[in-house]
Amino acid sequence: MEIVPFDKRDGYIWQNGKIIHWQDAKTHILNHGLHYASCVFEGERVYDKKIFKSTEHSKRLHESAKILGFKIPYSVTELDQYKQEIVAKQNIIDGYVRAFAWRGSEKMAISAQNNTIHVAIACWPWPPYYSDEARKKGLKLKFAKYRRPDPATAPTAAKAAGLYMICTISKHEAEAEGYNDALMLDYRGYLSEATGANLFLVMKNGELHTPTPDCFLNGITRQTIIEIAKNQNIKVVERHILPEELAEAQDAFLTGSAAEITRIGSVNEQYHYPKISEITLNLMKAYKDLVYNK
Repeated sequence: MEIVPFDKRDGYIWQNGKIIHWQDAKTHILNHGLHYASCVFEGERVYDKKIFKSTEHSKRLHESAKILGFKIPYSVTELDQYKQEIVAKQNIIDGYVRAFAWRGSEKMAISAQNNTIHVAIACWPWPPYYSDEARKKGLKLKFAKYRRPDPATAPTAAKAAGLYMICTISKHEAEAEGYNDALMLDYRGYLSEATGANLFLVMKNGELHTPTPDCFLNGITRQTIIEIAKNQNIKVVERHILPEELAEAQDAFLTGSAAEITRIGSVNEQYHYPKISEITLNLMKAYKDLVYNK
């Protein structure tokens, strides 16, 4: 099947207060967001025509912009409304929403405090990122060369475009070597996350352990899984986890808007999780029931 580039697709995009034709959604190449990474974004899933946790994502978009030093010119309530409008206009049943904001083109320099803040919302049909079989079988990961940065050196609490540069590099390197993704350490050498999803370990004692998100995003799906697990009387432990502690887990999985819940089959050809745990299976089912309001 031929893949149509995103800039050549048909349909509609919401941009700066109005719905326009997809291919008319343009910005000048000399914009601050492109050259200086002054861009924040959200990735959201649509299930049965409804955006999952839309308000939480809109709030985080506002907070990310605030961290980068600019204000989004639309309220959380307005963003929620506009997202749902473009989902309806695009007739999305199950899909993906990308809401984002960036500094414009009035000034091309490090300092651009008076540049216009642009906002756009795009959405498109998107089946699960991984098939049910692949999510249960497990991904093949390797350790990434780059680490998640110290919060004293980068705005790690923001979902900002610039923070994903090392994720792209790491994922490309992993794929080139036959892996599905890369597992990143933090600046101290603890486990942190994959290139676009949070990490959970199902320990041999039945507890669910996950890295403390003090230098990477506390994902909305991550928070949802923690809540589901606690409702199932599973003990959840958030802590700093050393890489060698992967050997103490019976199962492992990633969470995110794209990944949903996807198992890890192996890490670095050293740590292997050949069998899906009952805990992971139950969390997968509960999450699917939640997003489809079953």
